[in-house]
Amino acid sequence: MDHWDSACRDTTMVRRDFLHVAAMAPLALAAPSALTAPDWARLRRRLKGTLVRPGDAGYAAARRLYNPAYDRIRPGGVAYCESAADVSACLAFARTGGVPVTARSGGHSYAGWSTGTGLVIDLSRMSTVAYAGGRATIGAGAKLIDVYDRLARHGVSVPAGTCPTVGISGLTLGGGLGVVSRKHGLTCDVLESVRVVTADGRVLDCDATHHADLFWACRGGGGGNFGVAVSFTFRTFEARGVTVFFLNWPWSKARAAVRAWQSWAPSAPDELWSSLHLARSAGGLNVELVGAYLGGKPALDRLLAPLVAGAGRPSSRSVRAVSHLEAMKIMGGCGSRSVAECRRIPRTAFAAKSHLAYQKLSADGVRALVNGVARGGRHSVLMDAMGGAIGRVNATATAFPHRAALFSVQYSQEGMDRTWLRKVHADMSRYFGDHAYVNYIDPDLTDWRDAYYGANAARLAAVRAAYDPDRLLRFSQGL
Repeated sequence: MDHWDSACRDTTMVRRDFLHVAAMAPLALAAPSALTAPDWARLRRRLKGTLVRPGDAGYAAARRLYNPAYDRIRPGGVAYCESAADVSACLAFARTGGVPVTARSGGHSYAGWSTGTGLVIDLSRMSTVAYAGGRATIGAGAKLIDVYDRLARHGVSVPAGTCPTVGISGLTLGGGLGVVSRKHGLTCDVLESVRVVTADGRVLDCDATHHADLFWACRGGGGGNFGVAVSFTFRTFEARGVTVFFLNWPWSKARAAVRAWQSWAPSAPDELWSSLHLARSAGGLNVELVGAYLGGKPALDRLLAPLVAGAGRPSSRSVRAVSHLEAMKIMGGCGSRSVAECRRIPRTAFAAKSHLAYQKLSADGVRALVNGVARGGRHSVLMDAMGGAIGRVNATATAFPHRAALFSVQYSQEGMDRTWLRKVHADMSRYFGDHAYVNYIDPDLTDWRDAYYGANAARLAAVRAAYDPDRLLRFSQGL
């Protein structure tokens, strides 16, 4: 149940004439009242993939997530599934044996909910990226760096997130904010179909006309709620050159930068995306603008002029033209590395919270944000521009409800002490309200249904009840 798209900074081809009923027969699952002792040996025999249990070679690595803060969690087993049939076998095992189960693609859950004490369904071996006729079919275990790399060989891409090792599954299921979303939409907006293994073992190909309610829910309703997604088919776009840019200001310009950026970024041309970072690190306080423009440098210079006029002259400025793949590597923090090296970015202990900004900050709000970042510790606030194509989709057309938001806000800090996070989040809720992004899932939230899903929450709960009435798949913030 992998929701998350930017913590790092921040398959075989499915047929297009999707069958209403999957080709493989579902496994018969026992009723909840007929639980038997979990037979791990039998599960091992039934899998084409590999089951790793405590004491087995590789268990220490198998149980790890991206965030080492969750290394203390010891699953009863990790199943490296190689097919939808393997996933069905795992769900049958969990149901008949009463074993808690969760699915994992990239392992970036902010709350550590890509693991648990029962069975972890690991999808990393189901990572094929296939392209034909303007569409990409991608296994749920594919990491973003490999999606970008393999599609670049065909001169195409899909709108996705920044962190190289985030899984495509969690990103898509939670919506999928990214660098080119203002131009091409969220990741879930270009999703044409998804193959899902439901709690009762069925393998369903879902699109706008087949299991349309489940398809709708998989476009922003969050991972871990409706089944285990194993494959996605997306529309692609032609991947052309990108102009990437970095501007820095001294901390004395922080308020001016926030004021100017929030008025400029959400209404910029669709081709222009930017993220304003306020950070307190070992090197001190810093204001940085990171961005990507789907056009050339002369046009970008003209577009940046109003921002610079409002924020003041930056202390440093870097602009260069690169390929789409290189731009995604740069935005993911591994621009100087090979694709293979991007797959091995260091694990990082962090904690995070979020807001979705539906209106610009007042002068008091800007002051509160800047003062909050200046308080002691090592932490950052990332504000990613929305608007553009994101906002031209109706809030109920997909499960992702935050179409009217101007920008997303991610608060992040080193380590797992959430004191600063809770303070700055509470302070800024006065100005931003309580909207939050499910892909930055937050275990502190109490009214999380409204925060993540807004008016779509009731419909999502109905879909959940229809496809997993016995709540086989469950976690603390499961619908």
